[in-house]
Amino acid sequence: MGQVGLVPTLTIVILAHMITVATAFSVSAIATNMRVGTGGAYYMVSRSLGLEIGGAIGIPLFLAQTFSVTLYAFGLAESLQWLWPQLPLRITAALTVVAVALLAGRGARLALRLQLPIMAAIGLALALLVAGASSRAGAALPLWEHVEGAEPFWRVFAIFFPAVTGIMAGISLSGDLEDPQKSIPRGTLLAVLTGFVVYLTVPVVLAVAAEPSQLATDTLIWFELSALPRLLFPGLWGAIFSSAVGSILGAPRTLEALIGDRVLPRVPIRILGRRVDVPQLFSAGVALAAVGLGDLNAVAPVLTMFFLTTYGVVNLVAGLEQLSGSPSYRPTIRVPWFVSLAGAVGCIWVMGLIHRGAAVVAIVVEIAIYLGLRRRALHAAWGDLRYGALMSFVRAALLRLRRLPVDPRNWRPHILVFAEDLRKRGDLLRFAAWLNQGRGILTVCHMMVGPLEKLAPGIEAQMRQDQAQLDADDLTSFTAVNVVSDLENGVLNILQANGIAGISSNTMMMGWSDKPERRAELLRCVRQAALLGKSSLLCRIAPRRWAEKLRRIDVWWGGLQNNGDMLLLFAHLLSLNSEWSGVEIAVKMIASKALNYEESARSLEQLIHRSRIDAEPKVLQLPKAQKIRQAIQEESRDADLVFLGLQDFAPGQETAYGERLTSLIGDLPTVILVRASGPFAGRLIE
Repeated sequence: MGQVGLVPTLTIVILAHMITVATAFSVSAIATNMRVGTGGAYYMVSRSLGLEIGGAIGIPLFLAQTFSVTLYAFGLAESLQWLWPQLPLRITAALTVVAVALLAGRGARLALRLQLPIMAAIGLALALLVAGASSRAGAALPLWEHVEGAEPFWRVFAIFFPAVTGIMAGISLSGDLEDPQKSIPRGTLLAVLTGFVVYLTVPVVLAVAAEPSQLATDTLIWFELSALPRLLFPGLWGAIFSSAVGSILGAPRTLEALIGDRVLPRVPIRILGRRVDVPQLFSAGVALAAVGLGDLNAVAPVLTMFFLTTYGVVNLVAGLEQLSGSPSYRPTIRVPWFVSLAGAVGCIWVMGLIHRGAAVVAIVVEIAIYLGLRRRALHAAWGDLRYGALMSFVRAALLRLRRLPVDPRNWRPHILVFAEDLRKRGDLLRFAAWLNQGRGILTVCHMMVGPLEKLAPGIEAQMRQDQAQLDADDLTSFTAVNVVSDLENGVLNILQANGIAGISSNTMMMGWSDKPERRAELLRCVRQAALLGKSSLLCRIAPRRWAEKLRRIDVWWGGLQNNGDMLLLFAHLLSLNSEWSGVEIAVKMIASKALNYEESARSLEQLIHRSRIDAEPKVLQLPKAQKIRQAIQEESRDADLVFLGLQDFAPGQETAYGERLTSLIGDLPTVILVRASGPFAGRLIE
């Protein structure tokens, strides 16, 4: 009031409560959509955003609640010194911590009963202020008047805002409530509205009874204005003691929930053979130990930030739940998503206003806790908001994506790998991941050949086994298990069905076979895939240690089947992996006639230049006595990987073409045979 005047003061109160009221409504919405267990805000966040984010919020929240007890204890000790200056500050604060801890140890019911006379004492203090101020009312209200050299508006707002951040005290007792879904919304909203009315009333009362200079300099002005100043002390002490009790009740319950979810370890303690309440004892011990630190003003801003991040995340949860459109989100108190998200943004904004350094410290601490919990790979027994939120985002993105024009520049390798036994196909899956290089969607399909009635019961178990194998090999991929009657029809059906909303696998990948019948099947699958506009990769992977230094990839450019661009592009994607870092890409072509040599060399150089891929061109002039097969094998026997294109062949020629390919591959190292198909075949490196 003394710094900015009445109207700005009321504006500050209204702005602060806009954030608080939004948070209260968000809390009410979440509480009416779930059975809120022990842990209050931590419980809500962890059940909505997962244990890692819940722990990142819950651990700092516990510390903030615990240190708040110490702050309130010092506040009470300082107020007692007004009457008894000889009282030692730290000893009085320590005794206060012990007193509230013992009271909380007797149970929440007794502590909450004590709040009733405290509330009466606070109400009496307010009534005495109104009565005393009414007898001293001046002629005019200082609507805008303030003292010279006053603090700016937003600085005053930042100092005032922590006074309205106590709304989580009741929520922290969620595990002690008979009906949290009813009590939390009603208690929280009534508390916020009651505080709002009081904060709007007190500035008006002060404005009519005192000058701005008095309000700005006299911190005990309330005592001077009160009708009976001595009766203010019970209300003052009761308010401080009440806040300390609320914190000492909330902190152990937050800690208990963290231990129950195994975010923090459980350490049983016995004293004189009796098991003790570890969360209660530990909370009181931390608060008592903090008394020894003395002045806690340096850490107080960080504690405020922990509370504000909790409020912000609760608002975020409520907003995202509403936006996700999950059928399971059916709160009896519905809050528009923009109200909750505005509350979340408001919390972050106020953090910067109050103390930017403390805000950065708090956020860094919470991020560090989150990363630490991520490394522990915590597992929750419940679903959370993340799935629904991501599903809504994916749906919106897919709907948007289907309206965008498709261009060769947008092509990405969505690879569908067919494998019967993932344990034996580790090298094939590793190559699939390398070729995908995180640019597209990699799906590993395990085909179970046989009757559906017999194999269907084992699908889920097989999927878990396959996913475990992929995780063990550190491969990021989607898994699919399909029961098919035979290989060819199974591949054809899966190729057509795989995908969603325009994002489907565009490349089939399978392992090569030394058996003629199996090769014929693979080549028929390649021809059918081409009819569906799907490219194909057949891989003959030579056994070797892939951790060794990889030196060269040979790409044999044919140019007649529109395969060359995909050969070169996949070689480039392979070189982007750390395992293939520094590998040389050699693009090789055979000139059938001497007259074509220079023209072929020039065309190849221009093509590589346009492709913007780091590769070396090499055109070979084939001697009369040498066959193409011999030239390829001599040139590429020292390469680590060879890319070759597949030609078109007539139906029924699969066996003969498979024999020619086997002869062409010969003793080459690892070979990937590529058949490019689809609308962008031949245009992928434009």
